[in-house]
Amino acid sequence: MNIQFYKFDGAGNDFVLIDAREHDPQLSTEAIARMCHRRFGVGADGLMLLKSGEEGYDFVMKYYNSDGRTASMCGNGGRCIAVFAYLLGLGTREPSTPQNGQGAERTLLRFRADDGPHDAEIVAWDKASGKGIVKLGMRDVRTDEVRRVLDGWLLNTGVPHYVQRVEDLERFDVVGEGRRIRHLAELGAEGANVNFVEDMPDGRLRVRTYERGVEDETWACGTGVTACSIVSGNHRILTRGGDFNVDFTPTDQYYKDVKLTGPVSFNFKGEVELIEN
Repeated sequence: MNIQFYKFDGAGNDFVLIDAREHDPQLSTEAIARMCHRRFGVGADGLMLLKSGEEGYDFVMKYYNSDGRTASMCGNGGRCIAVFAYLLGLGTREPSTPQNGQGAERTLLRFRADDGPHDAEIVAWDKASGKGIVKLGMRDVRTDEVRRVLDGWLLNTGVPHYVQRVEDLERFDVVGEGRRIRHLAELGAEGANVNFVEDMPDGRLRVRTYERGVEDETWACGTGVTACSIVSGNHRILTRGGDFNVDFTPTDQYYKDVKLTGPVSFNFKGEVELIEN
């Protein structure tokens, strides 16, 4: 069976996307892992299916890590699939306003992931370069669910994240320490993604993330960037793949109106023959 796919990245966090509105390929765990493999497949940190929208939604997002297992949410994946949906003609176009610039047009999308509903805005998109900026609404986070654990903080921004401050992050062993911490019992039965952070001289917060399911460091992690911003209170985030801005409103019970803004790029499209073992 041949499958058409599209390759996107959000600040270097890359994904295979498939339009599954008319035909759901019913990919096995092994097939997904093979497609995401960087030597024997297309190569990606994850794979997403864009499915037909339910009432009140433009589409449904189904996300799989590169090991072929599902995850409830991916922040960069959510921003990439929003652009994919936009290029497929989905969403609501709005004319220019004083907020989004003279002569500009923005597109608003609403979709459901396994962690619940999300809103996305295509802030800017350049067709010639295949690059743009996307703002994604993330889930609210309860303040009492941000807990001190080990030498850092544990919270859920769609998936669980552990955040720890370190020194000299450039030389820090992110993969070795991330792999060690990721399975510790204090992070729960399924473990957690592990983020290491350091303040930059220019005021930004630098973040490096070891992602479970990928089992390696990724160039950026949207849910991780969100978690680090909430823990630190810093809205300007630097990752290996690019810069992000995270906005939220803190209240006594919640971090509300959480918005993740950052770059998205369309890389290429192709067709792959699915071979099941």
